[in-house]
Amino acid sequence: MAGSYSWDLRERARARPSSSEIVIIGAHSIIYSTNAEADRAFLRDVLRLPNVDVGGGWLIFGLPPAEVAVHPSGENDVHEFYLMCDDVEALITEMKKHNIACSPVHKLDWGLLTQVTLPGGGKLGIYQPRHARPPASQI
Repeated sequence: MAGSYSWDLRERARARPSSSEIVIIGAHSIIYSTNAEADRAFLRDVLRLPNVDVGGGWLIFGLPPAEVAVHPSGENDVHEFYLMCDDVEALITEMKKHNIACSPVHKLDWGLLTQVTLPGGGKLGIYQPRHARPPASQI
């Protein structure tokens, strides 16, 4: 299946009307973990994200539509990754059912943020946005 997906992308690239046209097909985010297997199980079994095994149990997870923002900073190469939800309190209630710790909700201008403690010990920010959302890209 992964091979056919790659082939489809190559075919789409060949079918573009202009070789100067830039085509972004998605985004790939990476979470580094000291216990990657446990964190993969969390994404698979608790968040129930669709996934594909690309070999040897190495899972890549599908995500809902995403957005990216660029913020001013005094340094480059600093990136943050958050998941978004429609009801942060309901998310916390669901995480408790799976014994997943969540920080208290931080009420920020741009959203209601909690930090979920992953099984590997890392923290993952999940927030209920209060900001306008762009339409999903139709790439």
